[in-house]
Amino acid sequence: MNRKEAKARIAELSAELARHNHNYYVLNNPEITDFQYDLLMMELGELEKKFPEFAVSTSPTQNVGSDLAPAQQFEQFPHKYPMLSLTNSYSIGEVSSFSERVSKGTDIPFTFSCELKFDGTAICLTYKNGKLERALTRGDGTKGDDVTRNVLQIPSIPHTLKEGTGYPDEFEIRGEIYMPYKAFDKLNRQRELDEEQPFANPRNAASGSLKLLDPKAVKGRGLECTLYHLLTDNPVASTHTEALSLASQWGLPVSEHIKECRSVEEVEKYILYWDTRRKELPYATDGIVIKVNQLPVQTSLGYTAKSPRWATAYKFKPEEAKTKLLSIDYQVGRTGAVTPVANLEPVQLSGTKVKRASLHNWDQIKLMDIHTGDYVYVEKGGEIIPKITRVALDDRGFDIVPVEFPQTCPVCGTPLVKDEEEAKHFCPNSDLCPPQIKGKFLHFVGRKAMDINAGEATVEQLYNKGYIKDLADLYTLTKEQLLTLDKWKEKSADNFLKSLEQSRKVPFERVLFALGIRYIGETTAKNLAGEFGNIDAIANATREQLLATEEVGDKLADSIISWFSNPQHASAVDRLRAAGLQMEVDASNKVIESEILKGKTVVISGNFSISRDDMKTLIERHSGKVGSSISGNTTYMVAGEKCGPSKLEKATKLGVEIISEEEFFKIINE
Repeated sequence: MNRKEAKARIAELSAELARHNHNYYVLNNPEITDFQYDLLMMELGELEKKFPEFAVSTSPTQNVGSDLAPAQQFEQFPHKYPMLSLTNSYSIGEVSSFSERVSKGTDIPFTFSCELKFDGTAICLTYKNGKLERALTRGDGTKGDDVTRNVLQIPSIPHTLKEGTGYPDEFEIRGEIYMPYKAFDKLNRQRELDEEQPFANPRNAASGSLKLLDPKAVKGRGLECTLYHLLTDNPVASTHTEALSLASQWGLPVSEHIKECRSVEEVEKYILYWDTRRKELPYATDGIVIKVNQLPVQTSLGYTAKSPRWATAYKFKPEEAKTKLLSIDYQVGRTGAVTPVANLEPVQLSGTKVKRASLHNWDQIKLMDIHTGDYVYVEKGGEIIPKITRVALDDRGFDIVPVEFPQTCPVCGTPLVKDEEEAKHFCPNSDLCPPQIKGKFLHFVGRKAMDINAGEATVEQLYNKGYIKDLADLYTLTKEQLLTLDKWKEKSADNFLKSLEQSRKVPFERVLFALGIRYIGETTAKNLAGEFGNIDAIANATREQLLATEEVGDKLADSIISWFSNPQHASAVDRLRAAGLQMEVDASNKVIESEILKGKTVVISGNFSISRDDMKTLIERHSGKVGSSISGNTTYMVAGEKCGPSKLEKATKLGVEIISEEEFFKIINE
């Protein structure tokens, strides 16, 4: 490679790594694996060594990735000590090389501290006089976002240390905030019910949760924390393991699985042990952190520009399993969408026995050329969600059977329909198809709808017992009926009835969303509520009036007219109104911070440093209207990472002003 080619490749790699850093740290949406990322980083490092004239201080090889949010969202503070990242190892040979480098850098005998590498998001806690003073994210390594209010909602992090345990007047301790599998599964089930995109893995869920603007929302996410690095101005111990033992005595959460190893061979045994046993843990781990245990040796070895010389991380290889596709079931969802689900020969994968995996739709089945009887490779996305990645064509036998997608609903037998613009097939029998009816109840009780204390098992029992057939039936349930449900006691019934009572206060736009009218999402429900003011005005609106509403197109207008023209639906609305639900807008409930966006419609597209829900809330709090599609009435399009190309093209064509997230924050903070 000549100098010209090297310069171009260094620039290309630097830009690509910067993009991947942004995806990982800010958007919580990585496109490549850690191993693929490290290969790119190694290539860049080698080129910079060979052509040092092209190496710059801003290179990704010299800086850690940054998870800093816009300054308007979180106050930022400098780290007292730089918060760096670790180098990664993928083999015992690389661990041996790490040990040799340490040996060359010191004459002092040393051992290793080995501990699990939690797959979460880094946090730095500062305690003063025994009280938690501040919690900062890693940020860019030199400064971090102040997320103290959110961290105070995590039960495993003490607000005050145990008295009389001898802690220093001031110290920092660093660790990882993570989401256990149980909490992750619960969150994703709720997001699916709310028709939101599920998180790909616990790490993304933990990082996204820590950056929520509402601390109360953080409290319900089930986050946990494990701390692993104590920093003090004056040493309190001679080894890393002793320091963490002291931290545990002070009441801080420290991993119980730390082990001191006296040789690379012992480190290897620890790695092999946990490469198997990690599958039994209730949380995600993606490797082992290996540190020099003696603190004086750590001090003498020091740091490179972006990582300590006295530590490395051994990364586990992603787990994949091959198994046989036995059959395919077809599940019917709330909207009538039919989803194929693969039934697999049970196979052990990442700590659980995998028996099923989603196949998404008929197009995916055709794309992968899947046949019943094929051997397929299965992975867990983020070690959690099973997915079929490819067919083992070399193992294809003569007993395979082509997949035939059903022509009728697998539950009620109604002929399926397929919209040309959508990939899924649908059952149109929305009012009589049992899974659709139960799905509508689950949507209705969801957190973003009526927020009623009921889950899938409760709805299933209530429906099967014949207690509920129509949404309004929920409000006629008696305590005696609830106590006939399996495992329900007085407290369960009381909590359900209490949440039912609270749901009567839910604002009209959420009631409209809860009704489950096809194509009405949260944003559209708000727009319709704001435009018409009450349920009767929407029910009686003409097609022209509906189309004149922001974000309402032909499909949605037809869907609304069709829904309200059904006598069964009109009766349900009357019964819900009689039950005390809000059927008109209450203007006194709106929280307005400014009128800077009054009369303006803002469409957001792509990923941002905060959640899309928080972006929408900010637009509304500054008197703007949230749009879901580009039109001639759109004032701004806020373009985030991975912005939709069709929206960009349409905005450009219509002359809509396209602004970045940073420009948006400047506007609302003027």
